[in-house]
Amino acid sequence: MNGSAIAATGLRKAFKDKTVLDGIDLDVRAGTIFALLGPNGAGKTTTVNVLTTLLTPDAGKVVVAGHDVTTETKAVRAAIGVTGQFASVDNLLTGRENLLMMADLLHLPKAEGRRITDSLLDRFDLAEAAGKQAASYSGGMRRKLDLAMTLVGKPRIIFLDEPTTGLDPRSRRTMWEIIRELVADGTTIFLTTQYLEEADELADRIAVLDQGRLVAEGTAGELKRRVPGSHVRLRFADREAFETAAGALPEAAREDEDLVLRVPGDGGVRSLRSLLDRLDAHSIDVEELSVHTPDLDDVFLALTGHDNLTGHDNKEASAR
Repeated sequence: MNGSAIAATGLRKAFKDKTVLDGIDLDVRAGTIFALLGPNGAGKTTTVNVLTTLLTPDAGKVVVAGHDVTTETKAVRAAIGVTGQFASVDNLLTGRENLLMMADLLHLPKAEGRRITDSLLDRFDLAEAAGKQAASYSGGMRRKLDLAMTLVGKPRIIFLDEPTTGLDPRSRRTMWEIIRELVADGTTIFLTTQYLEEADELADRIAVLDQGRLVAEGTAGELKRRVPGSHVRLRFADREAFETAAGALPEAAREDEDLVLRVPGDGGVRSLRSLLDRLDAHSIDVEELSVHTPDLDDVFLALTGHDNLTGHDNKEASAR
């Protein structure tokens, strides 16, 4: 599938007199990871429900896997997989039985269903636990089994709704590796997450949704550069070089004890090249250079006024 895997223009959705999505435009490229961030109540779940045909949009055009979500519902559902925050496995069945049940629901031939089941058990490192009831699985194992069940139908697009919520750090990183492998195989991932680190680690592009509107979209680096606070940290080997640089860069903040200057900038290549040219003009040698940009927490606060994805207002930001 070339071009857009998911495209939405002017997407609107309201419940009675409350507008939940107020003219959303999305373009998710095939074979990429797209992360949608937003505080509670921003409209993330409604967006996913529209894209996966569970809700009908009030206005706008939405195309998923080349099919209109309103008029070609069956074709959209055949092309997608959905894995939610809460694993949908049957606790009374074994891991193998859960996968075979999914193959039966998809009307796959028995032999093909068994082959796919064995392959997925191996891929997700669940072969040894395949004969055990899912009720005995750890949270990480259940989440892997749930994703494996989604893959039985070989979807081209997978919607992951907070896939690592509640997992320990090791299990979370295991899921990250699995997600990367899926994308390497050509799958498109639409991710909602409450972990900003997760979006930063995985997503090719990130959109921030607040009060039903997209307030920003771009790569993690692009979003970080929008927030003030970026600077270049320069450390010098001796006091003479430090003082010479401080004279040449009057806008820099000094850390005299460490022989460090912090020079404001947007973290981009052009500004960095300009800084290096200024240093070269004065024949100043730098011992160590590093670029520091705000993290996604800073971006999220600046864009939404919330200090995290649970949507609690930051009192300092609100006061400003």
